[in-house]
Amino acid sequence: MKQILFSFIMLMSVVFAKAQPTPASASDILKEAYQQAAKENKNVFVMFHASWCCWCHKMDKSMNDPACKKFFDDNYIIRHLVVDEAKDKKNLENPGAAEMKIKYNGDGQGIPFWLVFDKQGNLLSDSKIRKEGDGPEKGDNAGCPANENEVNFFIDVLKKTSSINKGQSDIIRKRFRENDQ
Repeated sequence: MKQILFSFIMLMSVVFAKAQPTPASASDILKEAYQQAAKENKNVFVMFHASWCCWCHKMDKSMNDPACKKFFDDNYIIRHLVVDEAKDKKNLENPGAAEMKIKYNGDGQGIPFWLVFDKQGNLLSDSKIRKEGDGPEKGDNAGCPANENEVNFFIDVLKKTSSINKGQSDIIRKRFRENDQ
């Protein structure tokens, strides 16, 4: 009887493992985000992340901090695209997300890597800090902004892509600088 029960449990675990739904494709996620952004007159903030990435979790925690959340919710449609998962979690990755990260010069940049689009899907900014005159292939990923240079860059991106005021930028600056501690 124990052998039959064990066999049944093993069979069911295989069935449930194979029955996991495939994550939505990057293109489907973005299509929905652009539609929502158009309705709400917002920009789209896309973050490439993975379940194991502590800096990705810090970025989410900072953006969702009660002091910052309203600003991000009021100005952006935020979407996550899963990339760079461990071999045993590749099933979590969004199809097409890795290719999109490469398309926007994020290959080799680590995660989180983020992009900001307008509601029509035009790229407004990315997470790469560049020197004056550098092209899109250049620069270093700010990732989850933490040090002073990264946070200043992030605030500059927010100024270009949202309606941030001084009070909001001060709150966001303070919260993200906590990530450097």
